[in-house]
Amino acid sequence: MKDYIEERAIGIAGYIIDHNATVRQTAKAFGISKSTVHKDVTERLMQVNPSLAKQARKVLDINKSERHIRGGLATREKYLHQH
Repeated sequence: MKDYIEERAIGIAGYIIDHNATVRQTAKAFGISKSTVHKDVTERLMQVNPSLAKQARKVLDINKSERHIRGGLATREKYLHQH
């Protein structure tokens, strides 16, 4: 794996952990796709730094478990502002 990819994966994981960020927020901050963020955290980072990968994965799992709530709130806000 290239050095810049390893550095990016470590940077992404650090951002996710520090900011409690979602995949979308992280992708936007780094200017890359959601699939790249996901692949960096789930696959590439495990080869480079397994403990950091587990920490980042924990944050992403929490975000995933809460996303249906955030989606419902966003929909509610959308319809409250239409009327």
